[in-house]
Amino acid sequence: MKRVYKYPLRVNDRQIVKLPKGAEILSVQIQRGNICLWALIDTSVKETNDVAIRIHGTGHDIKYDGNLKFIGTVQMLLGDIVFHIFEEIKEQQQ
Repeated sequence: MKRVYKYPLRVNDRQIVKLPKGAEILSVQIQRGNICLWALIDTSVKETNDVAIRIHGTGHDIKYDGNLKFIGTVQMLLGDIVFHIFEEIKEQQQ
């Protein structure tokens, strides 16, 4: 069975979120003043992957070498603070 689950994020440059294997990140938004990530997961899957999430403010330096997938932008404090959220993409192993 598939369901959408919510994962609260901390305002850190980088953090690890444990998602079930095969999870699909759908969105990030602000809920009650907190950044949250929503993912479509298969509830029968027990094995997890460590997914690295990076959060960067507008105008801040981003170490980018093609390894980031944009998830979304969120505005906090009535738009005074804007964060851009990315998933770190691991290199495909051959």
